Amino acid sequence: MLVEFELIERARSGDDSAFSQVVQAYRKRILGTIARLIGRPEDVEDVGQEVFLRLYYSLEQLRTPEVFEPWLYRLTVNAAYDYLRRQKRRQESRMSDLSEQQVMMADAAAGGKLNAEELRRGKVREQVEALLEHVSEEDRILLTLKEVEGLSLKELEKIYRVNENALKVRLFRARQRVLKAYEAGEGAEKEKGAREG
Repeated sequence: MLVEFELIERARSGDDSAFSQVVQAYRKRILGTIARLIGRPEDVEDVGQEVFLRLYYSLEQLRTPEVFEPWLYRLTVNAAYDYLRRQKRRQESRMSDLSEQQVMMADAAAGGKLNAEELRRGKVREQVEALLEHVSEEDRILLTLKEVEGLSLKELEKIYRVNENALKVRLFRARQRVLKAYEAGEGAEKEKGAREG
């Protein structure tokens, strides 16, 4: 827990100062999670606002402060799902949709300013993001929470409201789908190389 249970209790009973302290304590972590879930840095703040608004208006529904973190993650995941659904409805690919980081990396690469390690890390990040684009939103969010955010199975149980065995099966299947997407991509690359060579 990043804050004391007492602070959450005060926020629950309407103390705006306590609520602000809770938001400040969790803001960076929640925005980081959102960034990894939605993959669009320019919209992270908006989705974060939505999470904290939902938190504000539903805090009195929290049963006990002990379940606050999994509950906050559930709010975060739900807001990310809602965002992704809205994005899917108006899925157009435009140059302006490139993230600021992608534009900066392209500019720096063109100017020869990035060193080899930064380029390698950028390439790995792009490959991971590309692989995760080939699986469902549910798989991507589950794998991000487990593998990137480092949530334990116990924490994921509380977020998804399923038992540990069901989560293990979901994780296994999600990893298998990512592996298939990777293998399909590798096969396509080899085939392309054979045609060009």
